[in-house]
Amino acid sequence: MPTALITGITGQDGLYLAELLLGKGYEVHGLIRGQNNPRTELVEKLVPDVTLHTGDLLDISSLMRALRKSQPDEVYNLGAISFVAYSWENAAVTSDVTGKGVLSMLEAVRLHAGDDLSSVRFYQASSSEMFGKVQQVPQTEETLLWPRSPYGVAKVFGHYMTINYRESYGMHASSGILFNHESPRRGPEFVTRKISQAVARISLGMQKDLSLGNLDARRDWGFAGDYVEAMWLMLQQDEADDYVIGTGETHSIREFLDLAFRHIGIDDWSSYVKQDPRFMRPAEVDLLISDPAKAKEKLGWEPKVSFQQLVTMMVESDIEAARAGW
Repeated sequence: MPTALITGITGQDGLYLAELLLGKGYEVHGLIRGQNNPRTELVEKLVPDVTLHTGDLLDISSLMRALRKSQPDEVYNLGAISFVAYSWENAAVTSDVTGKGVLSMLEAVRLHAGDDLSSVRFYQASSSEMFGKVQQVPQTEETLLWPRSPYGVAKVFGHYMTINYRESYGMHASSGILFNHESPRRGPEFVTRKISQAVARISLGMQKDLSLGNLDARRDWGFAGDYVEAMWLMLQQDEADDYVIGTGETHSIREFLDLAFRHIGIDDWSSYVKQDPRFMRPAEVDLLISDPAKAKEKLGWEPKVSFQQLVTMMVESDIEAARAGW
């Protein structure tokens, strides 16, 4: 039975990945930060067979302790401060956790593995936000990185540090450059979930409108449940490498709104949506679209859930939650 350790297990990716690995017969361990973590209960409810350990990406001794207790064959480093808007308000903390936290985890794995570095395979959650002011359309593994937020900069640090450990120490360390991926488990602070929750509440007469920032920003949106399979596939390869993971399609916030409101029978949503300058980014990322050809060729990976199916799934889930009073 293979064993995996997942940092960031309380997030949508961590939950879907834990379910995937448990279904494949893995023994799964998760790292939880802090006492009385409010999302611990969610992990215990959705994936009760996961063994949880307390640790912090900024405390290498706690990471070493978690590695010693779990003895993983695979480590998935998903832990980060991942809300882009927050990163401008707390750039230093974001840099420490999202950037230096990767270094801490890599070093902990290196020290834990000792002379047998091939015994532990490492996955780093890189991000399409690293492309920022895009220099090539669509974006591939070779596209120049030009991040436009403290979050993106921190992700670039972690991405290159992963490459450096792979090249310096021969670690089986891979990075997945994941484009935007959403689900009903997405945090309510993210724009897609903010829309799906608001649309659900509007359909039930519980909310009148919602406020958003740039409606013309375009993203390559996929389903998080599909993307965690790509993470697993990367660590099953003989050679570690970096892969762009996305749908190869781009859609605007307006298109997301179109589908979400249309699902509840509203064709013209203009009276329900207000633009608020408070939600505008200081430096916008206007267009992200992936070229996942390498992942398709080498991993045999392709997304299964379409953009329309994703939006419908999220709105339906939030309608059910609102009716249940969650």
